[in-house]
Amino acid sequence: MVVVIILLVLAIVLIAVSLRIVPESSCAVIEFLGSFKVVWQKGLHFKIPLLERIRKYVSLKEQVADFPPQPVITKDNVTMQIDTVVYYKIFDPRLYTYGVENPVNALENLTATTLRNIIGDMELDETLTSRDTINGKMQTILDEATDAWGIKVNRVELKNIIPPREIQEAMEKQMKAEREKRQTLLEAEAHQQSVVARAKGDKEAKILAAEATRDAAIAIATGEAEKIRLVYEAEANGIRKLKEAGTDESVLALKRIEAMKDIANGRATKIFMPTDMTNFATELGTVSELLGTAAATKDNGPLPAEPKAADVCCDDAEKSAVTKEMVRKN
Repeated sequence: MVVVIILLVLAIVLIAVSLRIVPESSCAVIEFLGSFKVVWQKGLHFKIPLLERIRKYVSLKEQVADFPPQPVITKDNVTMQIDTVVYYKIFDPRLYTYGVENPVNALENLTATTLRNIIGDMELDETLTSRDTINGKMQTILDEATDAWGIKVNRVELKNIIPPREIQEAMEKQMKAEREKRQTLLEAEAHQQSVVARAKGDKEAKILAAEATRDAAIAIATGEAEKIRLVYEAEANGIRKLKEAGTDESVLALKRIEAMKDIANGRATKIFMPTDMTNFATELGTVSELLGTAAATKDNGPLPAEPKAADVCCDDAEKSAVTKEMVRKN
């Protein structure tokens, strides 16, 4: 009875020891009597005691290897320190276990040699400005070389590029000079834009002032024209009403003379009068003088003698003669 219990306990212990659980994103490489047998994926598995053993647990997640800086020499003989970061993933646990001893160390050495080969064909300036090119070349070379190790290289990044101190000082001076040059160019460009904007503003101001003067002159001329038109229309309406009222020719002639006087308004140097109007004005002045003399004799007796300068008849006759002479000459 005791023996049975002991055997039962031993069986339980062996079963418990032989049960293995493989977690998510991992796998286990199993050997049977020292040779590869199978790869266990995630889940519960049973291992034959004493005959099978787990050689290695392998992570299937993407891993990051940050390698220390490596000294490299450029094509123009400048020594720099460059450290790289490699993102890789294990796609074949068997090759990863049996393909190479210490795969991470092998990947680091391969990365260093590949980096030296690529940088050796490039100059310093090209190295500093061609990170993407270097990353692409290294990723292609490493991915192809690590296929036999069961490793898939997804990305390679240059973390730091550290040139010598003398090169850094020269680069800083160059950067400072470039920034000063850029600042000078920007200031010159800003000054140019300011001058151009000021000139455009002056030009537009002058154009607006000229347009305002033109519009004012047009408005004044339009007002004067409208004024003259209204005066003419008023005169024409007055003459028309006189004609409608049956006014004789003498009154109409006087209205014409008054209209011409208003038109001249002190600004004209010459007035051209029709011949018939001149004759009529002379006759009208003579008749007016005769009528005035007759009326005075009839009512109050003979008129007293007046100075010659006050003789309206003579003055009008002389003015009429002068007017006729001016018309004849012109």
